[in-house]
Amino acid sequence: MSQKEQQILSLIERNPYMSQQEMADALGISRPSLANLISGLIRQGRIVGRAYVLPEEDAILCIGGANVDRKFHLKASSVPGTSNPATVTRSVGGVARNIAENLGRLGHHVRLVTVAGDDPEWRFIEESSAAFMDTALTKTLVHGVTGSYTAVLEPDGEMTLALADMDIYSELTPAYLEPHRAKLLRAKLLVVDLNCPKETVHYLQSLASSANVPLAVIPVSAPKMDRLGESLIGISWLILNRDEAALRTGQPIRNEVDWENAVKLLLEQGAAAVVVTGGKDGAMAGNGAGVNLFKAIDIQHVEDVTGAGDAFTGGLLHGYLSGYDFTKAVQMGMVNAAKTLGSNRTVRPELNETVLTNEMEELI
Repeated sequence: MSQKEQQILSLIERNPYMSQQEMADALGISRPSLANLISGLIRQGRIVGRAYVLPEEDAILCIGGANVDRKFHLKASSVPGTSNPATVTRSVGGVARNIAENLGRLGHHVRLVTVAGDDPEWRFIEESSAAFMDTALTKTLVHGVTGSYTAVLEPDGEMTLALADMDIYSELTPAYLEPHRAKLLRAKLLVVDLNCPKETVHYLQSLASSANVPLAVIPVSAPKMDRLGESLIGISWLILNRDEAALRTGQPIRNEVDWENAVKLLLEQGAAAVVVTGGKDGAMAGNGAGVNLFKAIDIQHVEDVTGAGDAFTGGLLHGYLSGYDFTKAVQMGMVNAAKTLGSNRTVRPELNETVLTNEMEELI
């Protein structure tokens, strides 16, 4: 923005109902010149409404998947080619939605931006999520089917197979997001998962880069890594696992040296901070100050691996938004992930800011 545009926003913040002549007099410019500047700010989405009311700026917008998760818990180790006894549970899920719930439970104002079918599955998601996030920006499609994720879990909690129906997210286009541009520009943080189409990720990168809005990008799986463009400029946080990082960089990750080099390569591509998770091996994380290995936190029992990655992201972003340094933010993610592994819920119900802070003091 130009200096004059910044001065206009400052005046509007103090008094949204100033007349154009009053603003022009305060800035020492003509009223037609002021009108042109205001028109430009409205087109940019930096001010909205005839009273020049500034859109809210304290919300985190989580953009991407919101699914119904079904988990089949095997009673004995899986045997291919035959029927396996199991119990089944249903819960809400989706990467963007799970991160939104983690952040909502940690006390942040969160909006979920997704698309869903006009069906009982979406109503189940909406009802289950309402206490932790605003779902008003979600579009429901009469002929669409809400996303679903089905996991088959071994008795020790490890996943043996997962099936995903995510076709509906092809509707999460830049054209759908554009009417919400003002909210995107004034967001405290944008979080996007790679359920979104490639052009949507590029749209959000460009917007974040031009408006200086923090953006976190979370891949969903290795096959969707091609939804990232060649440049990672505009991405404040890129959080991915080793398989996804190896696919992106074209380099296998066989040891700690490979792992560290993968982070460095991703930083060179433009991301401000990169975290490559490695399950029980911990996480390799870096920014402009360097790259470090964070050891995994020991846990006694793994109940369910589903949701641990989203818990890591939620804890890390909470630390970042709360003003903790890079190391503390990554450690918060590690603690939240470890505690979630011991829960049978995708997002553990006891989570709040006080609980996570106490767990940090206990485990770090």
